[in-house]
Amino acid sequence: MGNLSNNPIDGVGGAHDHFLTTHWTMVLAAGRETTQRSAEALEQLCRGYWYPLYAHVRRQGHGEHEAQDLTQEFFARLLEKNYIGQADRKKGRFRSFLLASLNHFLCNECDKKKALKRGGDRTIISVDDESAEARFQMEPASTLPPDEEFEKQWAVSLLEQTMIRLQTEQRNSGKEALYTALKPYLSAKPEHGEYERMAGSLGMSANAIGVAVKRLRARYRALIKEEVANTVSDPNAVEEEMTHILTALTR
Repeated sequence: MGNLSNNPIDGVGGAHDHFLTTHWTMVLAAGRETTQRSAEALEQLCRGYWYPLYAHVRRQGHGEHEAQDLTQEFFARLLEKNYIGQADRKKGRFRSFLLASLNHFLCNECDKKKALKRGGDRTIISVDDESAEARFQMEPASTLPPDEEFEKQWAVSLLEQTMIRLQTEQRNSGKEALYTALKPYLSAKPEHGEYERMAGSLGMSANAIGVAVKRLRARYRALIKEEVANTVSDPNAVEEEMTHILTALTR
């Protein structure tokens, strides 16, 4: 992530800026009368943060295929049984709701064979299970408590989702090559004279590169804020959540 002073989460702005009806607020508003829009919003949120849940299940001692089935079965219940009606609106953070729901689900899944039979024949959230397991195997051993490790993985996934959005925007605007060249400077300062050395290959002046990096960082920060806002129900919680994510990343 680079030095904290250069962290893209820092200096994002006020909590109420452009706080619209987001995915999680839409889901919470649906309550026990889930609409198609709220169901789609929930599925999109779940798809973006599937890996932290899968990794959490794996760290509870479940094997690869069992964890895949348990995670899929959890999502099946979440999406089909409308557990959202049980969410505490006073603690409207999607990550908190998901982890509490998953822990409750796992506590009730004592018969592993039964869980495999239920979860093994259907896919609720379409993800690349093999890539998820390969990523899990690459993770260093963690000494953090399971809940804290989940929150760290959640923070990483949130930044990954943001980066995907930023890259897609840049590609759609015909700036993907420039984005690829400047991406390293989103969270790190350039070395002395580095922009000057890049100028010729990019066909830009060093000053123009500096301006482009500044604009890219600003857009990245704005997208991080939007992503965070999608996972809380109160605009006043955005800044607090930003701080929490930064703390989780540095554990």
